[in-house]
Amino acid sequence: MPMTEHHALDEIDLRILAELQKDGRIRNNELAERVGLSEPPCRRRVRSLRERGYVSAIRATLDEKLLGYEVISYVLIQLQSQAQATLQAFEKSIAALPLVQQSWRISGDADYLLKCVARNVEGMHQQLLQFSAMPEVRHIRTFPVLGVAKDAPLPLPRAPSAFGPAQ
Repeated sequence: MPMTEHHALDEIDLRILAELQKDGRIRNNELAERVGLSEPPCRRRVRSLRERGYVSAIRATLDEKLLGYEVISYVLIQLQSQAQATLQAFEKSIAALPLVQQSWRISGDADYLLKCVARNVEGMHQQLLQFSAMPEVRHIRTFPVLGVAKDAPLPLPRAPSAFGPAQ
């Protein structure tokens, strides 16, 4: 959603978003204290940020390995064509696969980037066989994850100054 004057974020909105990225379960009273508001306006601002789409979801991030998914991989998929029917058929197919955690349509040498989990290497192999059996798929390239090097919150823009541009 493009920002307009009506939807522009101010410094307090940005502080609320930063705090929610750190802890989505933060209680309103603690959030209000951290951003310098009383509780009712803080609650209204959070509701507004959600309604305007700035906060798309608040959910727990689970540890894949503790839940038995030993293999995490990113998979590049190149399709036979980029025709709308082909894209829709592929997206419908992967939507039915619970071990495909995320999917992005991308540009470049591949059409999709998938984040997948599997219990073990054999499970990852079975996923690849599922992908290769899809008639829309031309080429598959897999990148098993060895470890996480960085997992950072989204950098937030600065609020426009009430006194004009910085000197």
